[in-house]
Amino acid sequence: MKVSMLVLAGAAMLAAGAAQASDDDAKKLLQKSGCTACHSEDKKLVGPAYKDVAAKYKGDAAAAGKLAEKVKKGGSGVWGPVPMPPNANVKDDDIKTMVAYVLALKK
Repeated sequence: MKVSMLVLAGAAMLAAGAAQASDDDAKKLLQKSGCTACHSEDKKLVGPAYKDVAAKYKGDAAAAGKLAEKVKKGGSGVWGPVPMPPNANVKDDDIKTMVAYVLALKK
């Protein structure tokens, strides 16, 4: 019984560490890709705050795909008149990581 509890506790700590590393990786990708020039986690800059994006798309099962396409191809009209430029040079896997991070944020 004690061994099982220790194993579960260890697994939980590993998962928490992996999530932290993943968040750190996503934050680095957001900065490296230039996203932070127009967005921040909790304040509107040129574009919406990441937390506002997460709140808007909460519960939308198709959100990750829609947002990944928007990041890749750019677009306008969702958050106001300022268009989001395309980011065709950013790898698809990096975009998926960044979008997953943004959608997981809580307001």
